[in-house]
Amino acid sequence: MIPFHIAFHTLTSSIFAIVRIRMVILSDTTSLDYWMNWKFLLCSICVFGSMVIASLLIWIYEVSHNSITYKETTRLERDWSLYDREAWMPCVKEIHPAWLLAFRIIAFCLLFSACTADVVAVGTDLFYYYTQWTFTLVIFYFAFGSLLSAYGLFRQHKMFNVCSLDVDAQQAIYEPLHHEDLENASSQQLGGCFLQSPAFWGYVFQILFQMTAGATMLTDSVYWLVIVPFLTINEYPMSFLTVLAHSSNLVFLLGETALNSLRFPWFRISYFIFLTAFYVIFNWIVHACAETWWPYPFLDLSMEYAPLWYLVVALLHLPCYYIFALLVEIKYRVLARWFPESYQRLR
Repeated sequence: MIPFHIAFHTLTSSIFAIVRIRMVILSDTTSLDYWMNWKFLLCSICVFGSMVIASLLIWIYEVSHNSITYKETTRLERDWSLYDREAWMPCVKEIHPAWLLAFRIIAFCLLFSACTADVVAVGTDLFYYYTQWTFTLVIFYFAFGSLLSAYGLFRQHKMFNVCSLDVDAQQAIYEPLHHEDLENASSQQLGGCFLQSPAFWGYVFQILFQMTAGATMLTDSVYWLVIVPFLTINEYPMSFLTVLAHSSNLVFLLGETALNSLRFPWFRISYFIFLTAFYVIFNWIVHACAETWWPYPFLDLSMEYAPLWYLVVALLHLPCYYIFALLVEIKYRVLARWFPESYQRLR
């Protein structure tokens, strides 16, 4: 007698294989009829409606200067020097920023090696997948973070030398300078323009962190909860590199989160939504220009419940982003309670 789980897996694989064959035969994505229907209309409303909501959140909490809520809740957001320091300062005083730099360099090297091996083994078709977009984004995040950490350490060393000119040589050796002293010294010696550029890139880096974290949670959760149990057929083979691409990115991001002092405001889910929306629009453009395979079956508009699939994936952005935001908040609460003297939150 065939075990139940084997029979279920065989039946599920057969069903999705049949669906795949039907999509290949019946779905001509270059024809006008494929797009001019109610399914595409509903999916477009879902995608572009999400982009409109994301744009409104960015306008209210990032751009507008006239909102009272904005002034009350994010008045420290306009202090550019905090963005600069958050990009390369660890969350615990005893951890030297060089350790964060070392972690980012190691993460970048390992992830870049895994991505290169995956592309060499499979080909550039991997970049049709949202997973590869996310994986590349994580690699860029650690590369960018390594540069900011290295530059922050260089500035810290330079500011230490500037401050040591005004104090006794023995004090400079045995008494560490506070970060506030370093910032004051830099503003006096180098001027406000020196801080403005790294602070802006620190702001961009924080947005990149929040967008990357949400996208990584989405790709890994969909892969392990949907694709592995139900879609692991010939079109979705399990391999070491595939498993690595859907696990190592989250592992390194959690390690990064444990070390850094970056914030995770709720309204920056907007950039995460934009990333996914651009990916969907990219696939629409590609399939409108050429008849090719869909990286994920639920993106195919010829499926009977395509609008429902789009809605479900759109709603998945909420738990994926806010579960990670909850982890960040738990980290800060634990540090504040267990290490009140060592813990540092820059705002």
